[in-house]
Amino acid sequence: MANKNYYDILGVKKDAKAEDIKKAYRRLARKYHPDVNPNDKSAEEKFKEVQEAYDILSDEKKRKVFDRFGYYNDNLDPDSPFASGAGAGGAGGFDFSGFTWDTGSTGTSGGGSSFRDIFSDLFGGGGGTKREPEPPKPLPKKGRDIEIPLALSFEEAFSGLTTNITVNRSEQCSRCMGAGDTGGPVVSCPTCKGTGQVMKTGGRLQFSQVCADCEGSGRRRQPCSLCHGKGVTPKTEQVKIRIPAGVDTGSRVRIPKKGHGGRLGAEPGDLFILTNVGSHRFFTRKGDNIFVTIPITVPEATLGTKIEVPTVEGRAQLKIPPGTESGQKFRLRERGFPSLRNPNLRGDQFVEVQIKLPRIISEETKELLRTWEKANPENPRKAMGLE
Repeated sequence: MANKNYYDILGVKKDAKAEDIKKAYRRLARKYHPDVNPNDKSAEEKFKEVQEAYDILSDEKKRKVFDRFGYYNDNLDPDSPFASGAGAGGAGGFDFSGFTWDTGSTGTSGGGSSFRDIFSDLFGGGGGTKREPEPPKPLPKKGRDIEIPLALSFEEAFSGLTTNITVNRSEQCSRCMGAGDTGGPVVSCPTCKGTGQVMKTGGRLQFSQVCADCEGSGRRRQPCSLCHGKGVTPKTEQVKIRIPAGVDTGSRVRIPKKGHGGRLGAEPGDLFILTNVGSHRFFTRKGDNIFVTIPITVPEATLGTKIEVPTVEGRAQLKIPPGTESGQKFRLRERGFPSLRNPNLRGDQFVEVQIKLPRIISEETKELLRTWEKANPENPRKAMGLE
């Protein structure tokens, strides 16, 4: 497999200064951070690659190894120049071309570099200790969103609602300003126990994820004593919310910047209200339209009349034409719910009439019905071939 070019990964030149490398790393880490790209495996791999490149190029000694041999082997044994995988010129050994042996004389032959000089550059004279890499600088991080369910009555969903709710959120830590530390000594990350990875559970599956607190390095500075390294502190707040007219069960109402606090000056997340609208004792809603069933008498259906029908906003007049049949529907225009997409539009209300027969019929009424039947002979089942 081809060796990685860490300069190309960070998009900097080979002679780039340490500050330029740091700027390039912070820009790319912010772009590919798993919190910014949730469930994006390609972004997560790119973030790891950027982290690896910065780990090598930000360390002066590691960078010298990479510049000399074209790659860096983390298992390189500083006490042995012949460690496995240490060379770039062959399998398991250094490429000696261009170098001369230093036999202890005051000079070198042919103007080449001596092995003693090389290992002095790489390992501080061969007797130094390996310097631990600095943990990555924390990056500005937008706060997480909050979702809160809210129960509404049928009428509140129709008219809209303005109210106050209690929100348990967080805000940027006032002591460390969201950094999570106050510049103390470097320690093993307490969140991931120095591994750089944390375990997540999704259903029956378990998988590892880059630790957000140390950004995968396994090390961080001593956490802030106020926020315990989180960069945010808890806060309980009364938030005024406005639920627009026309919401339905499952609607999401956004209140900007009232989610959890951001870090290092980043914006807070948003607050989302998830509405759950209750049922009505005689109205039924379908989309923006309202449906209701109204009983009418036999004379009203036969002779026609005007009746009052209920709407969410009060009563309305409805004309029943002569000969109305049970189950017939009438429309009251723009008596339905306001549209969430366009508040200037409204749905309709549909009224279905059901002919209600009297429970008790007197002998006098029965005689009138017999007389009416004789005067109006009709077989409503004739079309079905029934007598």
